Amino acid sequence: MLTAAERRAKTAAVIRVSSGNFIEMYDFMVYGYYAKAIGDAFFPSKDPFASLMLSLATFGVGYLMRPLGAIILGAYIDRHGRRKGLLLTLGLMAIGSATVAFTPGYASIGIAAPLIVVAGRLLQGLSAGVELGGVSVYLAEIATPGHRGFYTSFQSGSQQVAVMFAALIGVALALTVSAPDMSAWGWRVPLVIGCLVIPVVLWLRRSLEETEVFKRRRTQLKAAELLAIVAKNWTVVGIGMLMSVFTTTAFYLITAYTPTFGREALHLSAMEVMLVTLFVGASNFIWLPIGGALSDRFGRQVLLYCVPIVAILGVYPVMNWLVAAPTFGKLLTAELFVSLMFGLYNGAMVARLTEMVEPRVRTAAFALAFSLATAIFGGFTPAIATYLIHATGNKAAPALWLMLGAAISLLGAFLGRNINKGVPDSFEIDA
Repeated sequence: MLTAAERRAKTAAVIRVSSGNFIEMYDFMVYGYYAKAIGDAFFPSKDPFASLMLSLATFGVGYLMRPLGAIILGAYIDRHGRRKGLLLTLGLMAIGSATVAFTPGYASIGIAAPLIVVAGRLLQGLSAGVELGGVSVYLAEIATPGHRGFYTSFQSGSQQVAVMFAALIGVALALTVSAPDMSAWGWRVPLVIGCLVIPVVLWLRRSLEETEVFKRRRTQLKAAELLAIVAKNWTVVGIGMLMSVFTTTAFYLITAYTPTFGREALHLSAMEVMLVTLFVGASNFIWLPIGGALSDRFGRQVLLYCVPIVAILGVYPVMNWLVAAPTFGKLLTAELFVSLMFGLYNGAMVARLTEMVEPRVRTAAFALAFSLATAIFGGFTPAIATYLIHATGNKAAPALWLMLGAAISLLGAFLGRNINKGVPDSFEIDA
């Protein structure tokens, strides 16, 4: 049983470590929210669909760097410590964010504009490749016995705060900035705000303590040895990737893609879609710790099996109901349904993945598994969903993509059911 002082210390640690995850997700959400305006600024085309697709592809290309970041920066964190690595990722993230926020448009500097933006997205992707893994592992290692699922849920919980914060700024801009001004310069405002928040996050992370689990490790492996262990455990990494597909696909479908889907496919107002996104972020934030706590109480596998099955059976009928006669209420209902599934599944999945991977390369292996899922499936969800609607003429087609993700993760959960089953609460690196 924790004392009041210990409880306050744990809470402070959760806030400090999750703050960088907030910035990472905030920048990615803002890009997704204003993909059309960013496309017009950096990828102008006579064909609006082509411009939007180039913008969404650039959103996705950052995720291609995540596996590389997971390997390189993950090995750095496993060798030099959680605190040092998380400070490094924040610095790289800041550079990438500033690049996208302050680069002049195509009309000003020509082809250099999209090239610089793509470079900034790649740098953000490199940093983000290990940010989620680093934060998840830190939370898992400071968790009190029997509450690992609850603690690790706040990794994704901080992302939902970012979703809500970005959506609130979007609502404010929709109320105060005209559509022409939003396309001209308004979309830069939330990106600049993100850059201004970074020094505060850096201050918070500088006071972060190293985890006791890492400090007690008995061996100090070289980077090459760490990477060799990751390679040796490729089966676990692969299964972890399969398990992560549904959570990444669902998350980007109901957050980053919502403004584009709501405006371009359903023809709802900017205010309506931003309000939906705000409510979705709040819903995610509520369901994530509930999912983590339920997995602590009843076991991870119950949620890892049941939620994907519900998604496979229920997502398309709900989406079809939405697009038949789109309204604000229907879009909100459909997205809250997916939000429920995302929160419950992710709350169990993150904790389970930290338990599955090799303890000595916990950060690198976790980050690689999750980054591969995000790079191949999650990050390109907005672009794929947009293309599916364009190619089929069926506005409910994005549900098929989510159903595929659910089926893949259900397979992953089954394949990984016995890997490191019953991991001890000590969670020692050299165990």
